[in-house]
Amino acid sequence: MFGATVLYAFGFAAFVFSALPAETAGPLIRRAFPHFYLFVFVTSVLAAATSAAADQTVALVLGAIAVTTLVARQMIMPAVNAATDRGASGRFKVLHSLSVAITLAHIVGAGFAIVLLAAKV
Repeated sequence: MFGATVLYAFGFAAFVFSALPAETAGPLIRRAFPHFYLFVFVTSVLAAATSAAADQTVALVLGAIAVTTLVARQMIMPAVNAATDRGASGRFKVLHSLSVAITLAHIVGAGFAIVLLAAKV
């Protein structure tokens, strides 16, 4: 989850917007993000469940990632798309910044979980 999230957030999205015209890149990203969020949700739930016996803190962090991923996928992403469709650039910037902050928090949380679990080995 950690590696895929970093690659998707900093590699795929940036590449798509640099390689394709905006009118093509935007719809592609819009179609890809629900799958990205689903991947993060499933992997964080599985990781939380499998790490619970080893470290409760790790399980809680990964569970929080799962919950906030659902919020991002089901609430924030549709609001970002609606703001884009309406041309509400101010609202788009706020919501997009929020989604980026959540993704960065997921990366930090997953990295924290890796470090905590590695310390137990």
